[in-house]
Amino acid sequence: MKMKSILTVMAIVFALAAQAQSADEIIEKYFENTGGKAKWEAVQGLKYTAKVKIQTMELPMTMIQLKDGRQTSSVSVQGMEFRQEVFDGNTLWGTNQMTMKPEKSDAEATANYKVNLGGDFPSPFLDYKKKGFKVELLGKETVDGSETFKIKLTKKPIKVDGKETENVEFHYFDTENFVPLIVENELKSGPGKGTVMQNKLSDYQDVNGLLFPFSLTVGAKGQPGGQNLVFSAVELNPKVEASAFAFPEGK
Repeated sequence: MKMKSILTVMAIVFALAAQAQSADEIIEKYFENTGGKAKWEAVQGLKYTAKVKIQTMELPMTMIQLKDGRQTSSVSVQGMEFRQEVFDGNTLWGTNQMTMKPEKSDAEATANYKVNLGGDFPSPFLDYKKKGFKVELLGKETVDGSETFKIKLTKKPIKVDGKETENVEFHYFDTENFVPLIVENELKSGPGKGTVMQNKLSDYQDVNGLLFPFSLTVGAKGQPGGQNLVFSAVELNPKVEASAFAFPEGK
């Protein structure tokens, strides 16, 4: 191999190594600024109490996530409880919007959930290498008037219509405080297939030494509106009965 080719290869290798290191430095700074890795690793469960703002309505909402992957969320609508993305350790289910009856998710959706079981808890970046995830720093980008580091997070692939599909998110970290301001991902199936969804995070507050966003706006990128969640409380390591996640057989 010619000396020029060797130098080119070495330059690429060093550039990639520097980029990976920079991404890791941003992630390390994020954990440092939000309470420290040790405290995050000690979290076994989270319970969120919030209100969902939809036009002029405010609907009470509760979300529970456990380290073992079990989760549940419920919204109260005119006295009726609507459950979403409930996982009991084996079955993924939710309330059918038309019938208001509990309904199990299909095999593919359940399998995709199990692929990354617990991968996002309490942060997808916590021990991301052990989870089989990859990160890549794409540079800086100004979003909504804030300068951010844009990090590409590649998780384990999922299946869409039986075909293995890349599972990617883009996280925008504030360059001053190193906290995520926006998370983006593309819908891979359903009526909104191809739509890029945005989660906008703000109003970070201290909860027992850890920082959590107390405001979350979810919507399609570049589109007005969206749903705004305002959290009133975040509880660490809540005591939760197994029945909170169980599919209501016979109903």
